[in-house]
Amino acid sequence: MNHAVFLDKDGTLLENIPYNVDPSRITFIAGVTEGLNVLKRMGYLLILISNQSGLAKGYFDEKALHIKLDALQTALTRERAGLDGMYYCPHHPDGTFEKYSMVCSCRKPRPGMLYRAAAEHDIDLSASWMIGDTLSDIEAGHRAGCKTILLSCPNTLHGASGATAEVTTFQDAVAAIRTSKI
Repeated sequence: MNHAVFLDKDGTLLENIPYNVDPSRITFIAGVTEGLNVLKRMGYLLILISNQSGLAKGYFDEKALHIKLDALQTALTRERAGLDGMYYCPHHPDGTFEKYSMVCSCRKPRPGMLYRAAAEHDIDLSASWMIGDTLSDIEAGHRAGCKTILLSCPNTLHGASGATAEVTTFQDAVAAIRTSKI
């Protein structure tokens, strides 16, 4: 079986610009591409797990989202840090589009996207990690049976996450995985 690092997108890999689907505004957080490269060399699959409620709320369509995700993958591949899978949840219970307006099993903090990725990529969830900047990322990882790393920011409830580790930079997250005995 494979082991993976599941990654939130906005606020974890990319600067958080709410509802942004403009590829020209992709800005990696410092140390992300180097850190992803290290994780790949360690043998981890890199899997994007992202809530995209902007679809349900009508802020953008799937074509625009796919253009951005393709640009993200191109930029990461150029840095030898390409993703092995990308999963997103288009749903939101208060969405304006009936197609996406629902309570689902994939929207974090539910673990549906992680379960789907694990099935499609033969991933051992207990040997895998979830890195994110919100408590819903951490809860999704816990529910799936992964170890978790919270990228702390000023709005984070420090110590309240129950994360395996809380760090302030992506490079620190990679270091926590490298030195983990878990």
